[in-house]
Amino acid sequence: MLDIVSIGECMIEFFAEEPIAEAECFTKAFAGDALNIIAAAQRMGSKTGFITRVGDDPFAPYLLKGWRDLGIDTSHCKVVPGFNGIYFISLLPGGEREFTYYRKGSAPSTMEPSDLDEAYIASARILLTTGITQAISPSARATALRAAQIARAHGVKVAYDPNLRLKLWSLEEARQALDEILPYVNIAMPGGPEESQLLLGVEEPRQVIEYFWRAGVDLVALKWGMVGSWIGERESGSIELVPPLQGVKARDTTGAGDAFNGAFLHGLCAGMSPVEAARLGMIAAALKVRGRGAVASLPSREEVYAIYREQMTTHR
Repeated sequence: MLDIVSIGECMIEFFAEEPIAEAECFTKAFAGDALNIIAAAQRMGSKTGFITRVGDDPFAPYLLKGWRDLGIDTSHCKVVPGFNGIYFISLLPGGEREFTYYRKGSAPSTMEPSDLDEAYIASARILLTTGITQAISPSARATALRAAQIARAHGVKVAYDPNLRLKLWSLEEARQALDEILPYVNIAMPGGPEESQLLLGVEEPRQVIEYFWRAGVDLVALKWGMVGSWIGERESGSIELVPPLQGVKARDTTGAGDAFNGAFLHGLCAGMSPVEAARLGMIAAALKVRGRGAVASLPSREEVYAIYREQMTTHR
């Protein structure tokens, strides 16, 4: 039995230490929110699987081997004619990052509901999908919705991160996609304050959490930047702030939210309370930003749990 099955896109990443126009060398990696999250959960000790399409270009063996090396089950990663999306990250003066994407029409964007194996989804404890999965194409959006419907029909919890990216679609499309999937979501992991203000039209953490509660979501883990994460449990009506880990120097914040999501979902699968799972997530996110890359810099299970146990001793 798998703990978490994720559906979405993973792209090839090329990173340069200077602006693209000046760069002569790039470092190759891979990333994508749906993959980053289960990579973080797998690193923590969960059993995970990935549902996607992989283009049969020269990058395909690299992607599949990389995911398997992480321990992720790739039995439902379908290799099809086509190409895999690519994005470039470069550093600008002052430390800002510049992203350049080449993904339109990529293999993952051709996913269809017929790709889904009902028994595979039913074998998991949690199904994960994201707003980016919905945004990359109408067929991927339909696939994410169908996967959520299958999961709910089999008693599998559905976790969802809206992960708003207005370069991929309009705000109105993002709102429509959110509305259509929310009836099937058990665990929402939105971000704020910018994303929540744009997507929901509300700014305060309690307002964001109550928005998801009204839609029937049982558990909300609201990521709020350097403030920490707000955990809202609908049944009890409780909302608690979990602060970030202090004293960590950030080198690259790419994928920090994904690291939180993955460790948080792992904690839930391990039987932790939502607040305890969020503490684990905040530690993983803080340690991840010390290094570059969304996946390569994920911390080890041992390191995260050592700090977690120290925190729990302090909180007693």
